[in-house]
Formats: sequence, C-alpha cells, structure tokens
Amino acid sequence: MRKLLLLVVLCCVSSVFSQKRNKVLLTIDGEKTTVSDFKRVYEKNLDAIDNEEAKDVKKNLDLFINYKLKVKQAYAIKLDTLSSYKKEMEGYKNQLSAPYMQDSAYINKLVKDAYYRTKNEVKAKHILVITPKVPTPKDTLEAYQKIVKIKARLTAGEDFEKVAVETSEDPSARDDARKGRVGNKGNLGYFSAFRMVYPFEDAAYSTKVGEVSKPFKSRFGYHVLKVDALRLSKGEVEVAHILIKDKTAKGEEVINTIYKKLESDEQFKALARKYSEDAGSKSKGGKLRKFGSGKMVKSFEDVAFSLQDEGGYSKPFKSRFGWHIVQLIKKYPVQSYKELERELKNKVRSSERAQLSKKVIIDRLKNKYTITENEVAKAIFNRKDIRNIVKDSLKAIILTINDKSFTQEDFVNFIKRKNNVAVFQLFNDFKDQEILGYYKDNLEKVEPEFAYTIQEYRDGLLLFELMQQKIWNKSSKDTLGLKNFFDANLSKYKTKELKKIKGEVMNDYQSFLEKNWIADLKNKSSVSVNEKQLKKLIKFYKKK
Repeated sequence: MRKLLLLVVLCCVSSVFSQKRNKVLLTIDGEKTTVSDFKRVYEKNLDAIDNEEAKDVKKNLDLFINYKLKVKQAYAIKLDTLSSYKKEMEGYKNQLSAPYMQDSAYINKLVKDAYYRTKNEVKAKHILVITPKVPTPKDTLEAYQKIVKIKARLTAGEDFEKVAVETSEDPSARDDARKGRVGNKGNLGYFSAFRMVYPFEDAAYSTKVGEVSKPFKSRFGYHVLKVDALRLSKGEVEVAHILIKDKTAKGEEVINTIYKKLESDEQFKALARKYSEDAGSKSKGGKLRKFGSGKMVKSFEDVAFSLQDEGGYSKPFKSRFGWHIVQLIKKYPVQSYKELERELKNKVRSSERAQLSKKVIIDRLKNKYTITENEVAKAIFNRKDIRNIVKDSLKAIILTINDKSFTQEDFVNFIKRKNNVAVFQLFNDFKDQEILGYYKDNLEKVEPEFAYTIQEYRDGLLLFELMQQKIWNKSSKDTLGLKNFFDANLSKYKTKELKKIKGEVMNDYQSFLEKNWIADLKNKSSVSVNEKQLKKLIKFYKKK
C-alpha cells in the first residue's frame, strides 16, 4: 500500500522534458528544469488540493527539489539496474503502451456499430466455399474463383436457396437422410452482434435487405450472403420448459396430461422436476439460461418470445426434440447505449474485431516508415524444412524497418510453433508484429505524454527502492537507533515506554532520518533557483 501511495504522489512531481524556448527555473548540478516543467507538475495536483497552505508555490518547489535530489542519488547508485526494477518497468510499459497499439477512434466506431447490431437483428442466408486450414495461394485462388462464379449465377437471377443446395460446402445446407436432417438451404435465421465471426457479421449488416453481398473471406473460406430482413432485436428471454422426448401420439398424450395439471394450478417447477426429460434443466425446475435470437430451434424460440406475462406458460407444442411446454420467467430488452457501452467496449477489445483497430495503426505506420523486404532472402519460404534450417544458414536480412533489421533466423523463430498458417501469410504477420514492435520501442520519442508518464513511473519506482533502503528498512530494523531517538526526544512523548507508542515514534524517526538525508544531499549538490522566474510564478498563481 505504501508503495502505491508513493507512486501516486510521485506521478505528480517528476518531469524531464524541457522546451527550448522556456525560461529555466531550477538547476541541480547542471541539470535544468524549466518553468513549464514545474508548472506541469504543480498544476497536475492543484485541483486535488483544498488546503491553501499546501498550494504554496515556494513550498511545492522545495518538495520538488528534494524529490529531484533523491532520484538523482537513485540513478547514481544504479538502482535502475536491479532485475526487479527492470521487470516491473517492462510490465508497466506494456500496460501503458496498450492503448497506443489501437486506434481509439476506430474502437469507438466498432462499439457504436456493435450497439446498432445488438439493437437490430439481421436475417440472412449464405453460401460457403471452404478453404483448407493451411491454404496455399493456389487453394485461396481456386476458392475465390468458385465463389465468383456462384455470385455470377445469383446476379443472373438464379434462386439463392437452389444455388446454395447445389454449391454450398456448408453441410447444413443440404438434407442428410442418414442423420435424418433437413437442410436449411443456407438459411441462418436472425442473429445479432457477436453471434457470427466478424467478417460474416460485418457483411450481413453492410448488405441491404433483398441484396446479395460481394464475395468475402472468413477463417472458414469464401462466402456470399443474402439479407432477407432487418428488425428491432427482441433482446433476451429467460424461460423454463418441460420436455417429453417421445414425438409420437403417446408423447403428445403425456404432455397434454401435464398441461391439464398446470391448468389445475399445480406448480410448473414441481411438474418439470417430476416429468421433464431434459436432464440438464430437470433438477432446476426446467429453468434454462437466458437466450436471444438464433440460439434455440425456431419453433422453441418463437413460442418463448411470444409469451408476454412473467409466470405465464404456453400450450404444448412440438419441436425436433419432442413435446414442450414453456414458462416465461423474465424478458430482457436491449439496454440503452450508455448502459451497454462499457460491456460492448470490453467485448470489442477482446474479440477478433480488435485486430482491425490494430491494423489501422499498422497501416498508418506502413505509410510512415521505410520498410524493405529482401526477396532473395524470402526464397526460404519455398523450403519444406524451413523450420529446421540450421541457424548458421539464416543470417541474411529479410526485413528492414527504418534503421532496424531482421534476419531470416528472426522469422524462422517466429514461425517455429505456427504450423496451421501458410508461410507467406506468416511473413505478413511477422512484418506487422515487428512494425508494431518498432513503434512501441520508440513510443517515448514520438508520444510526449507517454514519455512523461513513463519517466514519472521510472523515477517514482526508483525512489521507492531508495526510500526502502534509506528510511523504511532502517526505521524498522535499526532498533538501537530507534531507541536512541526515543530517549533523545523523551520530553515530546507522554510515556516512557517505547513499545506503547512505537508506531508514532517510528514515524517521527523516519521524518528525522529523511530530514538529515535531504540536508546531506543538498550539501553535496549545487542547487540554484532563478528567483526572478519564481516571483513571476508566485504572482501568476495569486492572480488565478
């Protein structure tokens, strides 16, 4: 806790970036701090301070000087070389740099799109041409050519469902007599955001009702889809049900008997526990998880959403699973954008669509950086034993980003355990990764706010380590020193027993140690304050 509090405070008292045309306010052993440097630090905490004395500019400058002297000593004794320090800094840098690795404006657009697609459901049917898990350029081209021909047939006016049954490589499109399955002819029913892979969802919501999409690619292969309808979402519903699996007249007779018991005021839960043949929900009184459109078979979904009153139940009906009676527990309409924004943002950031935001950054960097690919070095792509080539044969530079080069060995190490993607695609992934990595490594040079924050944390973490050594450990472990301090200041305390007020004495001892330490640091350093600029600052803040 002490560490966290210290870092929060220190984040407001460190700055190392000067503006050339700014006046110098402070010089410590030749290291200059400008007026704007100090103003940035001072103003960062100003709104949080309600004590006028604590706002005093001169007192804050004294605290700043003390801080700078301590940090200077931390670097002098090389605390920044500690492995624990380096590890913590690396973790914080990764955490702080994460937002820079995505385009925030694009993320916000994706969140708004996701809300619209949550609020509105789309009904579509599709045709799929499958590509292998590890497609070669030839596989990809052949699949694309197939889907283009299919699209041409649809454009010429052929019936979508007929073409789907004839050409789609999605097995659910056709009847399967062996499994007793009736094909869906490509029909997928209604769905909303996050229910399909993102390229499919995006194509469905980007295509007008009644029209056929352009061919598009997902991880399954190439698709075309037709949008049949768009409607306001029904939200989600929570229901309980009783299932009798026998689909014959005998099963119908059983379900009708149960229905009569319900009509005679017998409890739904009790009847579900006694008669239902759904093993997963039977013990819960028939209760199912809440669901939205497209999650259940259509006949079940239609009945569930048609119920209006909580506690009300349906008449017996039949699905491909058997006979049901459904009871409505609760309806969950789609919430407002404000209510859903945080949840949707988390979903966007953790889903595949977040990669699109990252891609926006990478594409921007590609236009900004000088990127060179060595076609001769890329010849290793054709070798089947690429992952087993000896390192000594992989020294050629395969990629250069500005002033940084990457060898064939770097690339082979990248693909070592990636066997389910074609090598040429892996190279594109490698290139994107290194472009983003180069940007991350140079963030402090190109993003001033990031640089300020990193330096604040870097200095604060070092000072914590230094305070631990110089003050906190000493006050807790140096029992003789603590006792001597207590004895020397006995008149200050109401008791002569140290153990009764040890916490209070320890705090005073820490302040004593720190005061002497600061005095020693000042004696060993050259500290110069530009009094003219300090007076101007004091006058400036008095007017405010």
